[in-house]
Amino acid sequence: MHAPDWCPVSPQSNPTRVVLLAGPSGSGKSSLAALTGLPVLRLDDFYKEGDDPTLPLVPGSTDIDWDSARSWDEDAAIASIVELCRTGRTTVPVYSIATSSRVDTEAFDIGRTPLFLAEGIFAADIVARCQELGVLADALCLRGRPSTTFRRRLLRDLREGRKSVPFLLRRGWRLMRAERAIVSRQTALGAYPCGKAEALGRISAADTAVPAVTAEPPVSADASTTSRH
Repeated sequence: MHAPDWCPVSPQSNPTRVVLLAGPSGSGKSSLAALTGLPVLRLDDFYKEGDDPTLPLVPGSTDIDWDSARSWDEDAAIASIVELCRTGRTTVPVYSIATSSRVDTEAFDIGRTPLFLAEGIFAADIVARCQELGVLADALCLRGRPSTTFRRRLLRDLREGRKSVPFLLRRGWRLMRAERAIVSRQTALGAYPCGKAEALGRISAADTAVPAVTAEPPVSADASTTSRH
């Protein structure tokens, strides 16, 4: 079912739901997520390590294709999302993009928050599975001008020393040319395409729609006796 056509929240047993925030690299997912004030699961931390033999290559190149969903551990990301929805806590990897390696793990605890975000360039790839598992509140794909995304992405990657400059330029040029196709693919996977303002509005609506988690009312002695019979 396409994201704009289904109700953001359906009644399920899990008290917590996730908003998946997708979009091309550099589209502003992390900065938007920070504005919401909600807990944020960084899906980029579930990348495979650089020596993994299953990593895909860019066609006609020796560059690893870090923009392919095959460079990412989808099952581990799904497991963490489901655990957060059921228990409010999980353990996540700490990933260094500069060294293409997992350098640590850390506890991630959202407490009894009824809504959290999971953001990353592969978020749209798990829309269907999250919906099937009953943990999806909404799925969004940030979109903008490819030239703006290119500039934002390059400045960020250079500032953080993510990869070598030649690699970043090659990747940036390739992604700028492919950006409209990337958005179309993520939309087809179920993520609703929108700009920053609309995304914030939908996240706010999802936050309002998710019922607050409340404690079970105490059971009186009389009720207890009745239930035993």
